[in-house]
Amino acid sequence: MSTPIELEPGATTAQQEPVAQGEGRIEGRSLGQIAWSRLKRDKVALGGGVFVLFLILVAFCAPLVVGLLGHPPDEFHQELIDPNTQIPIGPYGGMSWDFLYGLEPVNGRDIFSRVIYGSQISLLIAFFATLLSVVIGTVLGVMAAYFGGAIDTLISRTMDVFLAFPILVFALALVGVVPDQAFGLKGDSLRIAVIIFVIGFFNWPYIGRIIRGQTLSLRAREFVDAARSLGARTPYILFKELLPNLVAPILVYATLLIPANILFEAGLSFLGVGVQAPRATWGGMLSDAAQWYQIDPWFMLWPGLAIFVTVLAFNLFGDGLRDALDPRSR
Repeated sequence: MSTPIELEPGATTAQQEPVAQGEGRIEGRSLGQIAWSRLKRDKVALGGGVFVLFLILVAFCAPLVVGLLGHPPDEFHQELIDPNTQIPIGPYGGMSWDFLYGLEPVNGRDIFSRVIYGSQISLLIAFFATLLSVVIGTVLGVMAAYFGGAIDTLISRTMDVFLAFPILVFALALVGVVPDQAFGLKGDSLRIAVIIFVIGFFNWPYIGRIIRGQTLSLRAREFVDAARSLGARTPYILFKELLPNLVAPILVYATLLIPANILFEAGLSFLGVGVQAPRATWGGMLSDAAQWYQIDPWFMLWPGLAIFVTVLAFNLFGDGLRDALDPRSR
């Protein structure tokens, strides 16, 4: 039998001090909190995201911005145009505090105002076309991977057909023959709706393949087998188990698809089959500036720079978001 340990006079046994409430507690973090902490460390991606939010705000408040810093986009200022050369009077394309980006040749419209209003068309078409592609691609990709068999074969072969389809040629043919009025729409509203449909409907296979691959991986995971063994029905598994785990790749691909749609819309407008004049679009402004770039390069600079910076910001933000949502990154 062991002998008790004798303590020196004045010595006391060590007792565990009570932990103050909230101290020493390890709190778990959600996937959103982990992704946000990673994204904050990526200053380049965060800067791209801030610029995207700024651009959306400017496009939404275009009338207010133009009212404070510019002139109406279709207002002519021919008194500021040289009658001999048809280019703006003054250096740098007529840039001044009154006309921040200068004026267009011949008619003297404010380039700054038209660039601001052009952002509305580009972002509107890009966002809704991306939304259409994401919805169709997600639904068909999940169905193909989850049900398999003949459904997977049919959807996969349909994807192959759409991927081989010459979308640019089809867009040129379809948008070029759009009537003045159809489906209760007319004018620019009808053209915008047709462009959104063409871009969104024919781009869904790209995200559909990604979602199909992700769903094939998730379908074999333990939590899906556990839900199925507990008697969960197909709608529950799809909406409660699979879709929440597909949010990350959907968000990442959507941020990378938006700039591609912006470029596609600008290309259609540049070729003259997009939104028609006098409605301001970045592609349409580049098309008008193509014949003046030798004597007035500033006319081409601003819409081209707007497209470049916008696409770059979306791509940087999309890359950073992909790294932040990647569970393998640290």
